Amino acid sequence: MTAEVDRPDGWKNMDDFAAGIDTNRIPVTDVLAGTEVSLTFDDGTTTTLSFKDAHGVSVDGGAADWYEAIAVRDDLFFVHWTQASRPREAFVVVLHNATGRALRIVSIVAEERTVGEPQVSQTFTPGTIDGREVTGETPTPTRDLIGRRALYRYSPNHLYEHVYLSSERYAWQCLVGEQRGHGDVDMASTWKIAEDVYVFTFREFLIPVAATWLYDWAALRSVGSFLGITGEGEIRNSGGGAYILPLGQVTYPDGEEPV
Repeated sequence: MTAEVDRPDGWKNMDDFAAGIDTNRIPVTDVLAGTEVSLTFDDGTTTTLSFKDAHGVSVDGGAADWYEAIAVRDDLFFVHWTQASRPREAFVVVLHNATGRALRIVSIVAEERTVGEPQVSQTFTPGTIDGREVTGETPTPTRDLIGRRALYRYSPNHLYEHVYLSSERYAWQCLVGEQRGHGDVDMASTWKIAEDVYVFTFREFLIPVAATWLYDWAALRSVGSFLGITGEGEIRNSGGGAYILPLGQVTYPDGEEPV
């Protein structure tokens, strides 16, 4: 079943707030240009990424598509790409060379809305980097962020507050920017990559947009990307990144923790 979403008056589209939200993002790197990375995932699938230059990648021997890579740490990369043959999808792999492990996140924009569900869905698949020694724990869903509260400064004109409510939901509000005064509770997922390193994603209800973030909680930085539909009906990918300002953490009594 399809449905229109009843938005509050003045509610912004993705393109209304995306401009400049990458101001504090860690710069893109070309360090992967000229290299090839093969990945084996826990669901039995494999992927080979051949990085032709700073922004061209061949996926499994196909024609070159667009990508970007960000070195969050010397051994930790956020790699984001799109494929012309699959225009409603966006792909992220987090590569942790120190442990030989990876996590793939695929975001997909549905053709139509379904009642009670975000229009953009996401899937998560752990894997390993071929040819590297595999150590440490497999990336896995985590409850580590539950109870934390923080500000995210994306630019002088973008300041948001996040409250991590449970393993399935988080709350946000805009303090500075186009969405000032707006806020909501949306679906969210958190995966632990390593100590103080998390993948956090969210899927909004009121507009068709989802985001994938890589948090370095030790350095208090985030990098990520949005996939969604603009006010003009176009599918768009936008980058983002922020300085994280922790505000505190709630501790729940034993036996009364959120789901």
